Amino acid sequence: MAAPLAYSLIATDLDGTLLRGDDTLSDRSLAALARAADAGAQHLVVTGRPAPRVRPLLDDLGCTGLAVCGQGAQVYDAGADRLLWSITLDRELAETALGKIEAEVGQVYAAVDQDGVDGLTLIEPGYLMPHPTLPAVRVERREQLWGESISKVLLRHPYLTDDELAATARSVVGSLATVTMSGPGTVELQPCGITKATGLALAAEHLGLRPADTIAFGDMPNDIPMFDWAGHGVAMANAHPELKAVADEVTLSNEDDGIAVVLERLLGGSAQYGPLTLSIEP
Repeated sequence: MAAPLAYSLIATDLDGTLLRGDDTLSDRSLAALARAADAGAQHLVVTGRPAPRVRPLLDDLGCTGLAVCGQGAQVYDAGADRLLWSITLDRELAETALGKIEAEVGQVYAAVDQDGVDGLTLIEPGYLMPHPTLPAVRVERREQLWGESISKVLLRHPYLTDDELAATARSVVGSLATVTMSGPGTVELQPCGITKATGLALAAEHLGLRPADTIAFGDMPNDIPMFDWAGHGVAMANAHPELKAVADEVTLSNEDDGIAVVLERLLGGSAQYGPLTLSIEP
């Protein structure tokens, strides 16, 4: 068995954090997570992706335990292929929030993630998926987005930056929804008060673990609540400045195996990959 790890729970975002730009996992990252598991730590994916879009990656990781999906709105049991907990975004509130945003910035393009383990991602005309590898179903009219229960709404604007769109959305949405920015081209509306920390706290409680037991890795502002909750927050070198500002440390980028670098350091190095690159303090 590997040397004991300082943290019993490793919470990782996916896009821009654990995954490389082509949606793949490096051998080094997989090896580091395997060593951490041998040392007694549990790996928990905490992602904005809904449960159906996470299953193939959990299979690649050999994960049969829990995952936090949908920006914290879902706690998914991979082994049983069921949601232990989920909360939906009221569709009337979502429509109202979308109308308030468009009153300020003009037309936006919208998509929704449906609730449930078999929920679809629906996109209206004009919406471009930020991750073209993720499956989506295009509908003809916006009203078709609201046909089934949803966990969140995804927004894109033809010329505003993500920061500009998110700032405007927060200023007008109020208590109708929580506004998050989770990646390039990804501003989202989710149930009010729900964040990644919500789902992480529920999953950790289910596992009998505490914030102090947890090291969290992320790259975008939607990871800030997770960092606030966890005992130690590690931002990637490619992270948004807002996340770096609250991180306990900054590691290398997702393309350079930043998670593996930190885990190898905590586990006492890796003979397979040689000397460690030191993490960079923000």
